[in-house]
Amino acid sequence: MLLQVPQVLTADQVAHCRARLAQAGWADGRITAGYQSAQAKDNTQLPENDPVARELGALVLEALARNSTFFSAALPQRIYPPLFNRYSGGQSFGFHVDNAVRYDRSSGGAEPVRTDLSATLFLSAPEDYDGGELIIEDTYGVQQVKLRAGDMVLYPGTSLHRVTPVTRGERIASFFWIQSLLREDAQRRLMFDLDVSIRRLTQDVPDHPALVQLTGVYHNLLRRWAET
Repeated sequence: MLLQVPQVLTADQVAHCRARLAQAGWADGRITAGYQSAQAKDNTQLPENDPVARELGALVLEALARNSTFFSAALPQRIYPPLFNRYSGGQSFGFHVDNAVRYDRSSGGAEPVRTDLSATLFLSAPEDYDGGELIIEDTYGVQQVKLRAGDMVLYPGTSLHRVTPVTRGERIASFFWIQSLLREDAQRRLMFDLDVSIRRLTQDVPDHPALVQLTGVYHNLLRRWAET
């Protein structure tokens, strides 16, 4: 499932992120790439232990915690601490698949996070740069994504994807991975569709007796499939 999540960050939050990132110490983006990805990756990135990355990563996590669409679609069990990258001057990232497991060392250990879902949160307005489209190949064909600042796209971590060259301006984004309670994309899609339907019915016919049954089906499926 590929899903666009609008307005994860407000305009003020985006402006704050951009101001902090303007003074940050960018490094070669290959610091977090696997062997194959490093051959295709050309961008800059904040190191994971950079104070600005940690500060803004916490801001992103707080925003995600308040976003019901994200929770419904991702059913997150673990979220890898958000990272930040920048493309400019023709930089790009060729086709690749993200590593299946990332190790979160933010708390001093090395907690494994299975990358069921990948996320890109755009921090640059689309009119501020040329190129920089996120190209995702999934079961429904090739998808091209270039969103407003503050919007986010979620897509399966198994997807082949790339970022086209940025030929004008700069493309700044946050990116991270989610280990879901549900390993399979088809299960997450079904649960998301069911949750959206329940919420619509709750608004339109809040006293309908079928709502209790549908809610029970949702939780019984989650109980059957969830890995905790």
